[in-house]
Amino acid sequence: MWLAMVKEELGDDLQINWRSFALEQVNSTEGDDWKAWEQGSDYTSRGLWALRGGIAARAQGTEAHNTYMEKILDIKHVEREDIRSRESVIAVADAAGLNMSDFTAVLDDPTSLREIGEDHESAVAIGVFGTPTFVFENGTSAFLKMFTPPEEEAMGA
Repeated sequence: MWLAMVKEELGDDLQINWRSFALEQVNSTEGDDWKAWEQGSDYTSRGLWALRGGIAARAQGTEAHNTYMEKILDIKHVEREDIRSRESVIAVADAAGLNMSDFTAVLDDPTSLREIGEDHESAVAIGVFGTPTFVFENGTSAFLKMFTPPEEEAMGA
């Protein structure tokens, strides 16, 4: 994936601080009071399990979180697999080498939904409207349409 190629080229010069952003919230027709992360356990979400997985991976540290994010983005955007279920997110975490006991404990903790909401609302407050959006240290941001360029063109893209 493009971002992994850029990270490989730049190494530690590129630090990524991943945060949750619920696209189904932005695209909802339910009204301003409806929040995806406040729905009951019977709600079928398009993305909350993957976001909860991000929260669970984040709890294991930056390296684990980066590995999880790289894997889940590759599976979703390159391999085009469905990642909407708890089971698929667990499979990604396992493939990423995360501590599965710790991962599932955080994944299933309802406070992960609150963290998603907090991340989302913070993003909206600074003007984020889609993913991925990169917010830089100086406060500027850029929304990018994801694609996978040829490896030799990754840095020029």
